[in-house]
Amino acid sequence: MDMISLTASAAKKMQDALYHRGKGIGMRIGVRTSGCSGFAYLLEFADKTFEGDIEIEDRGVTLIVNKKDLVYLQGMEIDYVKKGL
Repeated sequence: MDMISLTASAAKKMQDALYHRGKGIGMRIGVRTSGCSGFAYLLEFADKTFEGDIEIEDRGVTLIVNKKDLVYLQGMEIDYVKKGL
């Protein structure tokens, strides 16, 4: 099963954000319903895990994903690109 992966750039950005925040066990990734028939991605700091969560380690970052969201996120690669002004 393909899990979620991070590019080096995304992993660095997440590591930096967690370091500057000063706490957290990783980043939570999920999906939420949005609009009539769509989904929106969720990316936020994770301070704890909940029942049904799994932890995925990639490039030194812990990603927390609820098992029910994994079907929508499987195979996803997260990247970070800084856009210029």
